[in-house]
Amino acid sequence: MATKTTKIKEESVVLNNYESVIIFTPVLSEEQLKDAVAKYRKLITDNGGELIHEENWGLTKLAYPIQKKSTGFYHIYEYKAPTSFVKTFELAFRRDERIMRFLSTVLDKHALHYNVRKRNGEFNQGKNSPKQQEAKK
Repeated sequence: MATKTTKIKEESVVLNNYESVIIFTPVLSEEQLKDAVAKYRKLITDNGGELIHEENWGLTKLAYPIQKKSTGFYHIYEYKAPTSFVKTFELAFRRDERIMRFLSTVLDKHALHYNVRKRNGEFNQGKNSPKQQEAKK
């Protein structure tokens, strides 16, 4: 009797670039906010993702009230993750009462280039920036 040998293929996981913006409720203390941010940072890395950049915008006034609140703590994650992870990530957002709103988007090559330039400080430079002084000459 011949036995079948099956070769297990190593699945190559495709990591897409994503950006998620989260608005936390303003009633959180500083420690509670840090715990919530750390929880989602850990969720990204534990599920095979790679955190590229993280930005905290702090307490910001909302354009319109959400859950009768006019302010919220904004936090942005830029990360690489498998496509199946986004559903898991957003499910965790929906279950968390500390989150008022969230938005996750896939980043294309233009958005990636823009984010790299933004991190390098190419935008919002003061009036006396070297690039603007050269342009005036």
